[in-house]
Amino acid sequence: MTKQICCRHATGWLAPGLGLALIPKCPACVAAYVAAVTGVGISIPAAAHLRLGLVIGCVATLALVAVRTVVRMRKP
Repeated sequence: MTKQICCRHATGWLAPGLGLALIPKCPACVAAYVAAVTGVGISIPAAAHLRLGLVIGCVATLALVAVRTVVRMRKP
């Protein structure tokens, strides 16, 4: 396995894992982060939906990487 492929494979696991670890647990914190980064305020319910979407996206990405790894390991 070349270095580039190895790094890409590691990043595939690392990026969504870090995303899950860094997503704030409370919607008020998500709203504060959005306001701090973009300057746009969002409501608490909107922040809760945004947080849920981010969690679902990270979990789906991890599942995709896991399936790719299993498929790659099963190839002869």
